[in-house]
Amino acid sequence: MKLDLPRYTERFGAISLHGVQRVYELDSGFNEGRPASEAIRSVGNVEISEIERKMAIVIPIKGERLKLLEGVLSGIPHDCLTIIVSNSPRQPVDRFKLEKEALEQFNRFVGKNTLILHQKDPGLSDALKEVGYNSIFGPDDIVRNGKAEGMVIGMLLAKMAGKDYVGFIDADNYVPGAVNEYVKIFASGIAMSNTPYTMVRISWIYKPKVSESGLYFSKWGRVSEITNQYLNSLVSYYTGFETEVMRTGNSGEHCMSMKLAELLTYSSGFSVEPYEVVDILEEFGGILPTENQDAMDKGIEVMQVETRNPHFHEEKGEDHLKEMFNGSLGCIYHSKICPPRLRDKINEELRGREILQEGREPDMQRNIQSFKSVDIHQFAKILHDRAISFVHSN
Repeated sequence: MKLDLPRYTERFGAISLHGVQRVYELDSGFNEGRPASEAIRSVGNVEISEIERKMAIVIPIKGERLKLLEGVLSGIPHDCLTIIVSNSPRQPVDRFKLEKEALEQFNRFVGKNTLILHQKDPGLSDALKEVGYNSIFGPDDIVRNGKAEGMVIGMLLAKMAGKDYVGFIDADNYVPGAVNEYVKIFASGIAMSNTPYTMVRISWIYKPKVSESGLYFSKWGRVSEITNQYLNSLVSYYTGFETEVMRTGNSGEHCMSMKLAELLTYSSGFSVEPYEVVDILEEFGGILPTENQDAMDKGIEVMQVETRNPHFHEEKGEDHLKEMFNGSLGCIYHSKICPPRLRDKINEELRGREILQEGREPDMQRNIQSFKSVDIHQFAKILHDRAISFVHSN
């Protein structure tokens, strides 16, 4: 893959927030001694393959169409470990059973290394209790509903498998070729990074919408544009200079080094992706004290890379958008480093969109603690013994 080097970087404490980088070639060959341009980084096939072997791709799924899941599976490079964390209904139709059968049928032909687990499995909850990790439990002592909870389970499974990197791809993607590009971008971003604490976030070149006159290739999602605006305002408040560096606030498709992933706290609900950025700013921005001095010394890199493939995904309606607005802006509003005047603007934004009533605050989402201290060997042992839905196929 051939990408340009970051043209602009916003430095915030120990964090380097890189501006959006472009992809020039989806496959740049093997780079057998060919010199690279000063402005372009060519990441060869061998280098990408080596990183893919160390990477897990997590697919959180909740009732998405099986055809879409099969397409996503087909787009993930063969050497990556694929992890499906399902929260699909078990009754009246057992959707998880159908997902597992679709995966098994797919694997008869390709032999992909894959894990699948239902996040409501009591055996999973037992394993989490035994290792003292209960911040993703509901009142019934079972893992609660939520995409963030599924992502955290996926990260624990990736760590259990000894992977160095973990990426996330949503299950509602219509274009397998786009999925393949995302993973190549993840690997290329990691190859370009100068620190073991790295995050690579996807910026979609277009998010097409179906209209009466055909396809309209919009540049931004309706929520993403506003989330980015307020994340940039948060950065600008401390630097004193207005910025537009953050373009991927709601990017479900992103990747982290395990070294970074295990240090972060996470937010439940629809705030999970923007809260990752907020938490990085809080933890490593130099405003609040941190216990992670090694990461402060080596630095955090957040890369954003624009795809060549457009992002086709399922539309989920106005109610879903309102929940995303509330969660995304709410996690900025409730941040420990959010200044009062930015809180006022967020309140005004949500009231103007008729999402928030006068006198009310945005919902505060539950925080999910970091999993760095989890005894992963003990977790793996109990999970294998007690989780009925856990299947490892290859």
